[in-house]
Amino acid sequence: MTFDKLPGWVRWLAQDEDGTWWGYEAEPNKQDYGWYENEVGRIVRLGQTTPPADWEATLSAWPPQTG
Repeated sequence: MTFDKLPGWVRWLAQDEDGTWWGYEAEPNKQDYGWYENEVGRIVRLGQTTPPADWEATLSAWPPQTG
């Protein structure tokens, strides 16, 4: 999955256990099988791919830091 057309407000990306990718404005919280918004900021469903081996390791800041 590519993330070249995300809304400008997305600051975090994460994938749930079922393979669904989400974009978050604020850092999300972890629940039993995925991520959820922390009641501040916006959220957008980005699509679904193959479920990850370790969904808890998919949370990452966006855009990625370079250099």
